[in-house]
Amino acid sequence: MSLKIRLARGGAKKRPFYRVVVADSRSPRDGRYIEKLGTFDPLKAKDAADRVVLDMEKAKEWIAKGAQPTDRVARLLDAAGVLTREARNNPQKAQPKKKAQERAAAAAEAAAAGEAA
Repeated sequence: MSLKIRLARGGAKKRPFYRVVVADSRSPRDGRYIEKLGTFDPLKAKDAADRVVLDMEKAKEWIAKGAQPTDRVARLLDAAGVLTREARNNPQKAQPKKKAQERAAAAAEAAAAGEAA
């Protein structure tokens, strides 16, 4: 049984509120979970003390048992100092695609030809 530490959504429409839970990876997002580790309220200010409430000891225990945090939970645990997360960076993602590069090259050639004339 593979375990995940993930967010389970609660709250009203357009007013999200999340529980940080340990669940079997096959169970539904808002369904059955093994243990609740804390809460996350994304609508509160980033510097609010009660935006993220986590039981650090339980989180450490579950990670030691092999539970894998999702990306968002890993960010929360990293900010809390429980886990170290490597920063992701894909500079190729921001590059223009092939057609846009061809258009830019054609525009540059046209500008160079206009200056030469």
